[in-house]
Amino acid sequence: MIALLSGTVVAIEADIATIDVSGVGYEVHMPAGDLTSMHAGSSTRVYTTMNVSQDAITLFGFISKSSKTLFVRLQKVSGIGPKVALSLLSTLKPDQLVAAVEAGDAAALAKAPGLGRKGAQKIILDLAGHIDLPKAPSSGTGENLDEGSEQVLQGLLSLGWQMRDAEQAVRKTLQDSGFSLPLPSEDVPRALKLALTSLDRGR
Repeated sequence: MIALLSGTVVAIEADIATIDVSGVGYEVHMPAGDLTSMHAGSSTRVYTTMNVSQDAITLFGFISKSSKTLFVRLQKVSGIGPKVALSLLSTLKPDQLVAAVEAGDAAALAKAPGLGRKGAQKIILDLAGHIDLPKAPSSGTGENLDEGSEQVLQGLLSLGWQMRDAEQAVRKTLQDSGFSLPLPSEDVPRALKLALTSLDRGR
């Protein structure tokens, strides 16, 4: 799992940024608005999620955590795949998308290429009242975690867990399991597994 990339922008194409991270180039599919804020040669930090299909492994990236969270949450809706989710986030900013869902504004959502009114109505039906995650950064949650712990948190969010529950699980895991801080990258997979176990136990 790749949850975060920090590196240098090598090139910007139609819907892809190529990011050099320590000599390795990653092709990252991103929303149009995020791509316009980047340029070749600049440093960037991108929150990522990976999609694995039968014929491809695709990395999707976002400048903000809220966009990544929405991208993952949208795909929980039946019939909404990564292409449509990315199209939505290219058409509407996260706060606009949340507002449209909460207001039941199917017309606004249907402006996204590849969605249509029926798909928009399905998103509203499934997500209205349940997408509070994009507002989380304003409360400061997760902002004081070190980079390794942040990767664990982003891993839980990519699996669909609520920000509040995910952050509590990360903090409890780090405290109870005796990990050294800042969390080394080699301990991230084990910490993620323990945090998941903690969350599953609490269901």
